[in-house]
Amino acid sequence: MSTNERDLEKSYSDKEFVEKLRRLADAIETGDKFEIQIAGERIYVPVRASYSIEHERSDEEEEIEFQIKWSHD
Repeated sequence: MSTNERDLEKSYSDKEFVEKLRRLADAIETGDKFEIQIAGERIYVPVRASYSIEHERSDEEEEIEFQIKWSHD
């Protein structure tokens, strides 16, 4: 990875997770950009971002990922 690349996972309490999802939903509904701080870094998600939900399954566990993607145009 270059010095600008980053790949991490941060856990949140139920209350924190709900607050973040609620702010994201509000931003999507109103057509505003979404701002979130993750592990000390503020991330600015533009209005043009795309959203998807991914489901993964193995013998040991299942996972659902809510993904937000955009390019740096």
